[in-house]
Amino acid sequence: MRDDEILGRINDLVTEERELRRRLATGEVTSVEENQRIRSLEFALDQCWDLLRQRRAQRDIGEDPDYARPRPADEIENYQQ
Repeated sequence: MRDDEILGRINDLVTEERELRRRLATGEVTSVEENQRIRSLEFALDQCWDLLRQRRAQRDIGEDPDYARPRPADEIENYQQ
């Protein structure tokens, strides 16, 4: 996946997350499934940002950014900010 494709995916995920949060805030939806979907979107966003950072780091050290691979969401969730 190229950087522009990752950024496009991030944009799509953010748009979906915002819309779902808006619907939850207004009471349009209240189910457990919507809350689970938000959590899923958060994981996917974390993975995309991590992959983009990996690709940029590879490029910065003169390596091929295509060597970067998505990491499991549970691994990314444990990173320190």
